[in-house]
Amino acid sequence: MEKRSYAWFERRRRTKGLDLAHEQITKALDTVTLLHQAVKSASELKRKEATQYIENLFKVEEEVDRLRKEVFKELSKGAALLADYREDLLHLVKRLDTLADHVKDAARCVEMLADVQLPKELRENTVRMTSILVECAQTLRGSIEKIAVSPAEAIRGAEKVEGIEHQLDVIYLKAKALFVKYGEQINCGAMVIFDHLIEFIEEAADMCADTADYIVILASRE
Repeated sequence: MEKRSYAWFERRRRTKGLDLAHEQITKALDTVTLLHQAVKSASELKRKEATQYIENLFKVEEEVDRLRKEVFKELSKGAALLADYREDLLHLVKRLDTLADHVKDAARCVEMLADVQLPKELRENTVRMTSILVECAQTLRGSIEKIAVSPAEAIRGAEKVEGIEHQLDVIYLKAKALFVKYGEQINCGAMVIFDHLIEFIEEAADMCADTADYIVILASRE
């Protein structure tokens, strides 16, 4: 995964807690790209490739969870340096951990649907959803990077995240509407799992928007 530099963290790099938070945020957002790659490969019927992306995603998500625990432990020590930021930073870390959880759950659904021949239109809608989710996560990442160097840009980026999340909601509802069209072609079990899949993707986008709210708070303090 590409390495990023978060100036907000670098200015406060004297604590282990911020080092860990920096890593946790990066890995949490990386899970989104892995999900998109898995969904795209599955849509193209490249099962082995999709499985590899899913396995990589699970490993990264485990790291995200471990790092969240470490961040909470370190920040709970109460460094005076972070007194004004600790609570909001903890909220941001927790939400990105939840984001990674939703992404992992979506990947599990992709895994369960590996042997199901879904209609092309459903597959294409799902790829479109994960593509928008990647855009949402990348915009969120860019917003975090701007917190210190350009708070106004960070806030604009956070606002853009909400707009992208709305785009995903539109595709999500269109995918739901297709259940009627294709209901007779897919067995009930597969339809339930597919329903869960797109719901987890939509919930991940919601969590990006929730996280953006805390970026606005942190940027407003700069």
